Amino acid sequence: MTRRFDWLPVFVLLYGAASLVHHVHNAVNLHDYPNIPPSLSVARVYLAWGATALVGVVGYGLTRGRHVFAGLVLLALFAALGLLGLAHYHLAPVGAHTLAMNASIGVEVATAGVLLFIVLRRLLARAPQGPAATT
Repeated sequence: MTRRFDWLPVFVLLYGAASLVHHVHNAVNLHDYPNIPPSLSVARVYLAWGATALVGVVGYGLTRGRHVFAGLVLLALFAALGLLGLAHYHLAPVGAHTLAMNASIGVEVATAGVLLFIVLRRLLARAPQGPAATT
């Protein structure tokens, strides 16, 4: 019997690292990002990352124990939070950002998207199948 490689922990770590890099880049270059609201501070950037990371850590921890479904739901939220990096382009177009800004946003969003795909597949695999599911 062949065991399949488990990509979940790989992409939890990859997205977590990409998210950290993007948030650190945001914090260090906060005032260089185009149209960033003046109310956003370095502390708030790090607080946002910490809250996001906490969701991921708790979610992954739950998947390793008896609460797999709850963990997967939290990991879906964790990954979805990574897609919020696209909000930078609501504030200003891609061309208004530097290459480093676009790269940190792009890698975070891409790894979050792959993680979300992996998690949603697992959630769908756990869903009841067929006519018996309606009874």
